[in-house]
Amino acid sequence: MGLSAGDEDLYRCLLRLSEGTPADLAAHLGRPAAEVGEWLDRLEGMGMTSLSDNGSIRPAPPAIAVQRLIDLRVRELREELTSLAAEQRVVESLLAERDAVRPTAREVSERPAIERVEGTPNVRAVIDELTFFTRQEGLTTQPHGALSAASIEASRPLDARILRRGIRMRTIMRPAAVEDAPTLAYLQEIAAMGAEIRISDKPLERMLVFDRTAALTPIDPQNPRLGALVIRETGLVANLVSLFERMWSDSVPLEDAVAARPGPEGELSEIERKVLATMYQAEKDESGAREVGVSVRTYRKYVADLMQRLGATNRFQAALLARDHGWI
Repeated sequence: MGLSAGDEDLYRCLLRLSEGTPADLAAHLGRPAAEVGEWLDRLEGMGMTSLSDNGSIRPAPPAIAVQRLIDLRVRELREELTSLAAEQRVVESLLAERDAVRPTAREVSERPAIERVEGTPNVRAVIDELTFFTRQEGLTTQPHGALSAASIEASRPLDARILRRGIRMRTIMRPAAVEDAPTLAYLQEIAAMGAEIRISDKPLERMLVFDRTAALTPIDPQNPRLGALVIRETGLVANLVSLFERMWSDSVPLEDAVAARPGPEGELSEIERKVLATMYQAEKDESGAREVGVSVRTYRKYVADLMQRLGATNRFQAALLARDHGWI
């Protein structure tokens, strides 16, 4: 996994000792301090050790250490294969095979600004190709809420590939996605990898946008299996991006939506209780939002909803009524 015998011996020694100084480790291993110092530098570079407050060296937990080794090896392998493919001009060779029976580059550049692609397999092939050439950002909306098991399995490798390449990925889902355990687990999985997920309780238009230069929308929103329209017209794509940004601004972060789920038997959610607790204490919405851990916009939305539920005319009255209800 990329460790030398000395690196591994040192890490195992640290696990046995819990922590130690370079001199301690050299004594336990019976190796020269300079050699142990080189091993320590390598382990630190791989994220397998950390420095404690007292200056001692601590090992990273085994599960984390192994995952970091795996990530390093995967990155090295990817770089090696990418370099090899470039040196041997693999893509160019395969494109030459394809273009022998496909339109020329000039014909491709002159294809319609809007193309009709019918059938799920053909649509997926277009998405794969556009995803492969995406370099900066991918925008997606899912107006149907929960994802099927097949959709999750098909999306997982594509989404992971995009995020590993450092591409920004933003997705808007419906509230049903938060209520469906498999969908929520998948969204939290890709969010941990860097994806930005938001939940909207307003109608969504289905779209995928790649680098703001190409977009896909369904031919028939009521029958997505029919196929998709591939749009490359600059003005139309820009309008779709503007629509996405409006839907994005009307949505809330995934973590806020999860925290806002109602408690059992219609009880307040955890985040609603926190908002109530700050409503009459925080001098400004900014400080209240900061204390709750949400954006100011989201905080104000919760305040308005709670005041409406309580029938309060001001925030102080809302807090008093909430106490009368036993909410806080």
